[in-house]
Amino acid sequence: MDVNKFIRSFGYAAEGVVSSLREQNFRSHLVSAVVVILAAAFTGFTRLEWLILLLVIGGMLTLEMVNTAIERVVDLASPEVHPLAKQAKDIAAGAVLVFACISAVIGALLFLPKWF
Repeated sequence: MDVNKFIRSFGYAAEGVVSSLREQNFRSHLVSAVVVILAAAFTGFTRLEWLILLLVIGGMLTLEMVNTAIERVVDLASPEVHPLAKQAKDIAAGAVLVFACISAVIGALLFLPKWF
């Protein structure tokens, strides 16, 4: 195993995170994550509830990054408008929407019993 190559890969990953921070949708998910984390801290979540919450937040941020990567690759492969390119981008965005909706339901299941 090439240790230098392995270490450089973390730099490339960090560049990917920084690139994601330039994306409006990623930033909005990040702001939402901070708000939810603060709410959980004041709500007194258990260890299991924190685990679930952090997994959902991590999944949402990760999926948004994958969606952005797919959009970039599609734009590179098909710079002109093409129905299949649009479909690929719409499906990736739809995956983010589905996970966001499920995340909201999970959030409600975690928070509402503690608040009411």
